[in-house]
Amino acid sequence: MNLDPTFLSNLLLVLTAFGGAFLAALWVSLVVWTYRDIRTRARDPLVQILAALLVAVLNLPGVLVYLILRPQRTLEEEYQRTLEEEALLQALEDLPLCPGCERRVKDEWQVCPNCHTKLKKTCHNCSKLMELSWNICPYCGTPAPGMRLEGSSMDEALRSLKVTEEPGEVKIE
Repeated sequence: MNLDPTFLSNLLLVLTAFGGAFLAALWVSLVVWTYRDIRTRARDPLVQILAALLVAVLNLPGVLVYLILRPQRTLEEEYQRTLEEEALLQALEDLPLCPGCERRVKDEWQVCPNCHTKLKKTCHNCSKLMELSWNICPYCGTPAPGMRLEGSSMDEALRSLKVTEEPGEVKIE
């Protein structure tokens, strides 16, 4: 089989043209990819242009330098991370603080486990937890013991007291 030199030169010219077109398309696509990627990672227009120019001028070494220097997270990932942090901080802030030691306590605790400060009291009628400052149970409407009842007479107040008599003593409960 005899090869024609003009055929070989034409084949080499076609292969060189396809190779050059491939390299040009690769170069343009790397510049476009870099610009799109940096737009998702930085808001500064100057940084976006410089990243695209770095890849446009240096081609593959420019892409390697860009990959080393680019921000680790996208703006969307940073936003999601910030939202998660704010949600965690909000959850921590929602927990009440002990008035004695100012450590976080839970709503259902009656006593602080750290400093033993009384946090809540129980209703004598329904046994539900009440704030210390409440004078009446919001669940059953029973006044807290020792609180003055509005509109009640002295006889009504004395009737609710229990009196026990022991030899030589009288106890009022």
